[in-house]
Amino acid sequence: MYEMLKVERQDGLVELTLNRPERLNALSRELVRELGDFLAGIAEDREARVVILRGAGRAFCAGLDLKEAAEAGGGLGDSVASGMSSQRDFSQVVVRMRRAPQPIIAAVHGAASGGGFSLALAADVRIAAESARMNAAFIRIGLTGCDMGSSYLLPRMVGASVAAEILLTGNFVDAARAEKLGLVSKVVPDAELDAAARALASDMLRNSPLGLRLTKEGLNANLDAAGLEQALVIEDRNQILCTLTDDFREGMKAFLEKRPARYNDR
Repeated sequence: MYEMLKVERQDGLVELTLNRPERLNALSRELVRELGDFLAGIAEDREARVVILRGAGRAFCAGLDLKEAAEAGGGLGDSVASGMSSQRDFSQVVVRMRRAPQPIIAAVHGAASGGGFSLALAADVRIAAESARMNAAFIRIGLTGCDMGSSYLLPRMVGASVAAEILLTGNFVDAARAEKLGLVSKVVPDAELDAAARALASDMLRNSPLGLRLTKEGLNANLDAAGLEQALVIEDRNQILCTLTDDFREGMKAFLEKRPARYNDR
């Protein structure tokens, strides 16, 4: 179905691989189009419960395909209007990642630069290989450091001061510092990255489908909640929705019987 994405599915898990290893998975217009198409479709995919996002070859994603951009005249379009249209194609990938009801795990190795950094930030959880290096590369090529959601997502993860340092300098953050900052959940040897991502996905998949979706929804909604009471409105609503499902009754029964739950409510 796709030329630049590899999609593998098994038992509720979708493994999505950026598949341009010869270009370090740089974001070409076609790759961005395919990502947007995949993410638009998965929003209605009731069988897909967790997504792992990774890059093929030596890197997660090296950011904008500068060679393609140079061949197109150095930008994303030949006018303000066409440039804005192309830019929105890029930024909407991040919007669709956040809107996707499935938790997205980014398995980051090698370079995650520019747009690749933003893809990692847009995931719900990031696991890093020891080789991972992340930076807001945009500012190093005459652009701003704020792109594809970086100025919104990064300060909420690491605080305003550290986010400003990263975005204003374009300096790389290695895996060890990323873990210390809370930018990634854990760091593992490169050879163990896929297994670690799958193990985390397995931990999520043992929970009910609706519970997973509404937990992501609640986290997203309450990231910008005006206060505790507004956050509780979302939490209370989602908890009551879950109590009305067969999966809640199965979860309670499985707990009391000391066995794994068998959820089937999609």
